[in-house]
Formats: sequence, C-alpha cells, structure tokens
Amino acid sequence: MDIQQILAIGAQAFMQKSGSNVDQGSVVSALSGLLGGSDGLDIGDLISKFQGGGMADLVSSWLGDGGNQAIAPNQVVDMLGGDKISSFASQLGMSPDQAAEGLSDAIPQMIDKASSGGALLDSIGGLDGVMGMAGKLFGR
Repeated sequence: MDIQQILAIGAQAFMQKSGSNVDQGSVVSALSGLLGGSDGLDIGDLISKFQGGGMADLVSSWLGDGGNQAIAPNQVVDMLGGDKISSFASQLGMSPDQAAEGLSDAIPQMIDKASSGGALLDSIGGLDGVMGMAGKLFGR
C-alpha cells in the first residue's frame, strides 16, 4: 500500500470520526502536513513518537493484524503537540478538540494499514527493530 492510499484511509477515518464535512483532498493535505516526512507521511517517525511517549502497547496493537487499541484525543495532543493540532484544525476550519477526536481514529488506522501483513514490521526488523528505533530516538 502506498503513502497516498494510507493518507486517504486516514482522511476517511478522520472525516467519519470528527463529523467533518471538509473534502477528502483537504484532509489528506492537512494530514500530510501534520504527519509528514519528505514523501507526505513518515510512519517510522510517528511510531517512534508514540512508543517513546510510553504508548508502546498501543502501537503494538496497531502494528499487529489483530484489533487496534483506542487512543484518547488528549493522548494524540500530548504526542503531536497542541500547537500542531491547532494548526491542523485551523486548516480544516474546526476546533482543536474536534481535530484531536478525528486523529484518535485516523492514526491507528493509518499505522494498521501501513503494517498490514507485517510488511512495515519486516522492513524495520520486527517489533525489536521498532523498539530499537524508539530507543535511539529518545536516548534509551
């Protein structure tokens, strides 16, 4: 699955959860800006942020093929930063709370789809590779 497909899945989940009536292209663009790397989405960085923030169990559920554990909107804000959430929300003409609510559904789905069948895990050395990546990022 390519980055654009993952962003589209995230946009659909975001729109459904937040009740947004913004067009999907605008949501994809805003997600890309919020979560982006040079190619529009940096899944590895996103995973590292959440794992380094003490949410390794949540991330593991998203990476696996089973059910995804829920993340609370306030946890999304803690991980990504209130200023970034506010800017994201402003781009879409909604409140930061509404944006965080939508992101609490979109992010797990995006990581889940990016790692379906273990492809993401395999590419970074399995769950140990993800943990090692997080450890390096946060000096552990």
